[in-house]
Amino acid sequence: AMRKRESYDYAGALAILDGVVADAPRYAEGWNQRAFIRFLRDDPDGALEDIERTLALEPRHFAALAGKATILIRQGRMEPGQETLRRAVAIHPWLKERAMLLPPPGETPPGHGQEKEI
Repeated sequence: AMRKRESYDYAGALAILDGVVADAPRYAEGWNQRAFIRFLRDDPDGALEDIERTLALEPRHFAALAGKATILIRQGRMEPGQETLRRAVAIHPWLKERAMLLPPPGETPPGHGQEKEI
């Protein structure tokens, strides 16, 4: 499935991963990889379904949390997206998606209105 994904054969990767989740429904990474393929195929609802299966099996799966946050933010669902992203970053502080984090409500981002005089 990964080789198919690398060569942009998303339909082929999805077919393989459909078999993975059918044969090993308790394998969280199978669901997560299928979610990623669905995301790449512009199927956010299908991706979210698979991410929820991933998280039911492995609640601390930071990549699945980051994927869920990315989808929610792209859908304009900022509050749940930011909350999900904070959960992912709490598990893996150096997650690349942390760049999408906004300051919590009521907090000023660093460098905005708090400059020191020299």
